[in-house]
Amino acid sequence: MTHIIGTGFNAGSDNGEFAALEADLHALAEIGADTVEIGVTSLDLVAGGKIIAERHKALVALTRQFGFRYTVHGLVSSNFMDPITRRYQIDATKALIEVCNSIGAGILVQHGGSLRADAIADWAGADEREREALTEVADFARPHGVRIALENIFTTEPGQYRQTPSEVAATVKAVNHPNVVALIDFSHAYIESTFKGLDFFAEISAMAPVTGHLHVHDSFGRPQGFFKAFHLQENTALGIGDLHMPLGWGDIDWDRIFTELSFLPETVLMMEIGHRYRREQPASLVRARELAAMNAPRAMAAE
Repeated sequence: MTHIIGTGFNAGSDNGEFAALEADLHALAEIGADTVEIGVTSLDLVAGGKIIAERHKALVALTRQFGFRYTVHGLVSSNFMDPITRRYQIDATKALIEVCNSIGAGILVQHGGSLRADAIADWAGADEREREALTEVADFARPHGVRIALENIFTTEPGQYRQTPSEVAATVKAVNHPNVVALIDFSHAYIESTFKGLDFFAEISAMAPVTGHLHVHDSFGRPQGFFKAFHLQENTALGIGDLHMPLGWGDIDWDRIFTELSFLPETVLMMEIGHRYRREQPASLVRARELAAMNAPRAMAAE
């Protein structure tokens, strides 16, 4: 059988209130999503590395109203390479692992790190700092039944130190911990491959064997560069940047990806296609389930 166990969408609060998250969850239930990735840091759940009990209780009660499988997106600003905030981030991540455990979420998303061009003195130890932090939080996550999913990101400013997708895979292999897996964000990999002149399919192929979570949304793999759109929709019109579009709007070859690559068992196909595209979400859900089914023969052969 396929190693992909669920498909769904990300959800969160756009104003910090639980009502906004609740509305998003109701809408996703209505279209038949079976899995939801909650951006818990869009809510005030953790302060200084400690869980806020009252708000945590409200989140648990809210999630129990639905029959979703849950995953959790951790700090969007996560960066274990940063020597200044790394300790604070580790503490916050441990709190988020406890949140995951309380709502039955088996995945916590962690963004790959980066360093500014003017922080070059910190570059030499960047990879080791990230690996040590991942090991610490993974050891904490193990008894909670949570896997840390390290996500590939793309270069966001000139001269930045940022790992390529294949280098993210190398980090996961070096950590070599059962509670650390890679997370392929295909659009991120496409953009970074275009920017650095890499082979997109080779980069995601290097990640696939250690990948236990997927972020799926469409794009054209065109770096944002210095272009500044007035409306978000103008980026879409030009096909520039990390667009998070419905499946089929961009030019990513999803059929090739899901027929040629295999992923780890218990992998979720999570679409980061938000409520801006509510009318297109049902069609993307159908397409995602087709892709998951398409992946089954390859997954079986790999077992």
